[in-house]
Amino acid sequence: MEAAGADYHHLDVMDGHFVPNLTFGPLLVEAAARVAAIPLDVHLMIADPLTYGPLCARAGAAMVSFHFEATPHVHRVLTHIREAGAQSGVALTPSTPVEVLGPVLPYLDLALIMSVNPGFGGQAFIPESVDKVARLRRFLDDRAERPVLIEVDGGVSDKNAAALFQAGADILVSGSYLYGAPDRSAVMSALKG
Repeated sequence: MEAAGADYHHLDVMDGHFVPNLTFGPLLVEAAARVAAIPLDVHLMIADPLTYGPLCARAGAAMVSFHFEATPHVHRVLTHIREAGAQSGVALTPSTPVEVLGPVLPYLDLALIMSVNPGFGGQAFIPESVDKVARLRRFLDDRAERPVLIEVDGGVSDKNAAALFQAGADILVSGSYLYGAPDRSAVMSALKG
């Protein structure tokens, strides 16, 4: 992916509780950080982001996002991730409104919009996600006192990338579309527009 022109490595950490799948944890993040030439963007789909968010930050992640729906302690998790040395982000499932981010805007570096339900690769993009990104961009522009990046994850391809960027997205995550392509550089160029 680095040779194809990726700006970040997006690592999905799943615990088998918050989502049904199980992947890896901070040890693999640390191993990836030792060899990666571009920043690591860690997406926690886990029930305990308060423990594992700072661990992933200390393991070498540049950005760590966790799900708003996973904890009542969003402010605390954001603060601990930042103190551990990474930018902190909150992910929102498709049914969670963007307004829930209001109370934590001063602690937020990144808002991740899930354009599929979390936990499985290869899902179809939820078209309403484009409008959600636009709502989030307006919300952030009206209320945030400093820049907050918008990331979109799930079903991202050349069919929706331009609309997502136009709506206000800064970072697009694409898994199956990129990894399934015979020419990853061409696909990367198509995504970046």
